[in-house]
Amino acid sequence: MRSLFLPVLSFTLSLAASAIADPTLSHWQLHERRSHIPAGWTRTQKLDSSVSVPLRFALAQSNIENIEALLYDVSHPDSPNYGNHWSASQIAAKFAPSTESIDTVRSWLIDSGVEPHRMKLSPTKGWLEVASTVEEAENLLLAEYHVYDHETGTKHIACESYHLPEHVTPHVDFVTPTIHFDAKVQKRTDKSYGRVPIGQPGQGSTPKTTGQIDGLLTQIEDCDKQITPICLRALYGLWYQPIAGDKNSYGIVEYSPQAYVQSDLDMFAKNFSTGLQGVSPTLVSIDGGSVPTSASSFDYNGESNLDLEYGMTLVTKGQNVTLYQVGDSVEGASFNTFLDALDGTYCTFEGVYPDTASGGYSGQEDCGTVTPANVISTSYGYNEADLSAAYAIRQCNEYGKLGLMGVTFLFSSGDWGVAGNGGYCLNADGSQSPDGAIFNPAFPATCPYVTAVGATQVSPGQNVWEPENACQQVIYSGGGFSNYFSTPDYQKAAVEGYLQTNPISYSKDIYNSTGSRAYPDLSANGANYAVAIDGSFSLVYGTSAASPVVGAILTMVNDARISYGKPPLGFINPTIYSAGYHQWHEPRVRHSGINTTKGWDPVTGLGTPYFPSLLAKWLAL
Repeated sequence: MRSLFLPVLSFTLSLAASAIADPTLSHWQLHERRSHIPAGWTRTQKLDSSVSVPLRFALAQSNIENIEALLYDVSHPDSPNYGNHWSASQIAAKFAPSTESIDTVRSWLIDSGVEPHRMKLSPTKGWLEVASTVEEAENLLLAEYHVYDHETGTKHIACESYHLPEHVTPHVDFVTPTIHFDAKVQKRTDKSYGRVPIGQPGQGSTPKTTGQIDGLLTQIEDCDKQITPICLRALYGLWYQPIAGDKNSYGIVEYSPQAYVQSDLDMFAKNFSTGLQGVSPTLVSIDGGSVPTSASSFDYNGESNLDLEYGMTLVTKGQNVTLYQVGDSVEGASFNTFLDALDGTYCTFEGVYPDTASGGYSGQEDCGTVTPANVISTSYGYNEADLSAAYAIRQCNEYGKLGLMGVTFLFSSGDWGVAGNGGYCLNADGSQSPDGAIFNPAFPATCPYVTAVGATQVSPGQNVWEPENACQQVIYSGGGFSNYFSTPDYQKAAVEGYLQTNPISYSKDIYNSTGSRAYPDLSANGANYAVAIDGSFSLVYGTSAASPVVGAILTMVNDARISYGKPPLGFINPTIYSAGYHQWHEPRVRHSGINTTKGWDPVTGLGTPYFPSLLAKWLAL
């Protein structure tokens, strides 16, 4: 099957071409280069050569070029193997790096003066770590490291580019820490240089609020003013009581310091939920994730309260919800932290834990210790341009492997239309700014192995029995076209059909018009949610709201399938785009210069789900 990965566009990061050569004659090749410094960061000084830096080589995985075909084999409704999901051991055996790759990288390092005792291979062979210094790393990689300061006060080390010998290049996906702004090192004086956690207020994609409301409107006629659970049940036909809750699972991911407040969950349950007062989600702590006992503010509690209040209510007390709380209060976390915990083959030797700082997590890094839920909803995201192509591809492949295991991954598509977080667009040199003119797609929403969820709204004066509109109250449903990933087969006809009948009014030099992964895949309401936050109700907006709603709907589909002895849905995209499965309401309204239309569009995807029709279709599989 063809590759799902695009050549990186000229204004983004350059990747080295793969080549094999006699190591004794091998030339050095540029492996990755960053053309700009990410928004919010400033390069300050050359890093002292004595700083300790654990170099981590992401070894090329075997058979990874076949992951699309393997995933389709268990995910496409026409496949005889539909639903025959893989075990973790099958995943590990299929994609482990080859002996040739391991030996090639080790031999080069030894020939370069690295003693074998300073090298450590991860248990699943995916990563090779070298205990090094900045001076040695610069010599090994032909790089130059600097300290970068973030506007929040966080410090980080990185280089602008690095090189590998020609014969080593095909055996390494990427090296950290290098150009990526998602790594940690430790100076010998214990001064920390780290990433900005994805859960930190102001980072990533988080919900918005217009403030507190004077009173709740609980009648279905008022859904254009406030969205409550009854509105969502009416919009999407979700009148269902789970019967296989003890065999099913629904997970919601939160990144510290974001955390829910139990008194707020109880306040919401008192008004909208039967039997959920005093009920908490099942906490799965990853790398020290914990839930504070007191309220703080919307910036710290808004996301988690929103996700859990609606996620738990829509699946009812008959279905437990698992909360994956990721990262301690000191270090925070990234998507890698969560993926490490789900799949030991991905563990990246972050080298952070145990953390000796006050309040830090004193245990070992969670590596393959957490069982993934059948459906996992995440309302956080980066801009695709924040990460290198190789880094994003490696992480995307991990979602593909978890899809092979039967996990449905949902990600919110962002709240800024075709712009990135904070309204930043791309410039021609790859940098991001508020006055940029080039589409700035979201990640992981652009990964072809996840389901990206956009947002709709019940517009003022309308009701739940009319078609919703694309969300453009306070937030704008995120959508567009990837700069890293090509169009997957499952959506090719839908995307090409849209572009033929609805030509995008923007010139083709400001978005990727070459044929790339388009998003979102579907949508749900994302405006005017009544959410209990810090002791009162506020109106909240965002694709952050839409993702857990879709997650709840799919969890109820899984409940019915499991009760009939069928496997969970797993990766849903090949099914929802296939003929006969277009069981979606069609939102309307022109949005951000792009038309919404019947079928797929880059604002609301295929539309919003209608549970009764989806249930009937998926029970037939």
